[in-house]
Amino acid sequence: MNRLAGKRAAIIGAGSVGEGWGNGKATAALFAREGASLLCVDRNQDAAEATAELIRSEGGTAEVLAADVTDHEAGAQVMARMQALWGGIDILDYNVGISQAGGVLDTDDEAWARVFDINLTGAMRMVRAVLPAMRAQKSGAIVFVSSLAAVYSAPYSYVSYEVSKMGLVRLARSVARENAPYQIRSNVLLPGVIDTPHVTAFVDGETDPATLAANRAAMVPMGRQGTAWDVARAALFLASEEAAYITGVELRVDGGLTA
Repeated sequence: MNRLAGKRAAIIGAGSVGEGWGNGKATAALFAREGASLLCVDRNQDAAEATAELIRSEGGTAEVLAADVTDHEAGAQVMARMQALWGGIDILDYNVGISQAGGVLDTDDEAWARVFDINLTGAMRMVRAVLPAMRAQKSGAIVFVSSLAAVYSAPYSYVSYEVSKMGLVRLARSVARENAPYQIRSNVLLPGVIDTPHVTAFVDGETDPATLAANRAAMVPMGRQGTAWDVARAALFLASEEAAYITGVELRVDGGLTA
């Protein structure tokens, strides 16, 4: 449908940690299919290249940048590459996050700081880097990918993950409020129980995958886990002109889990 025709987008976290479709990989592919030129950013260059090659194989435009969001220069690196490739940026999708099991008494300062550095501070670095260009052109769309864990208590404790993802919700609102006069929109997705390689690799490495999938599906009123494509389609809506008058909102992609 070419909903992003002519748009220049950076997907932070465009690779996948394993076989299949992660949220960032699916979002990059969908944005490209809708006409955007993509910069696939990931700390794992091979993973980013795999996503970019898939996009190119479909006739899309994609380039790669290896960058670690914990690097203080990462945002500047992304923006410099976007300027060199296409003269600027229209869409930023921040799709990076790590999980750390543990409650308040189980989470030490080092673990807390690492989760926040990736899940929240990295997002701040990226958005701070792209805002001057977006303000100058008086347009732009920013999509942060948080988690339903920001507002919904699971039966297990991931306190650093939960709090950092709630911080991302507040960051999205703050960016929206400050930049609305520049016609820059900032919104945040709250994916719920989503079937991605991240779940198998990081959330539960011991349970049989089929059992894990069945248990997770049983939590959801719709009776199934979401997919990376459910998240990607929500991101596409928020990044497109279809959401031209929507900013500062949290969109839950959760199959009715919090209905």
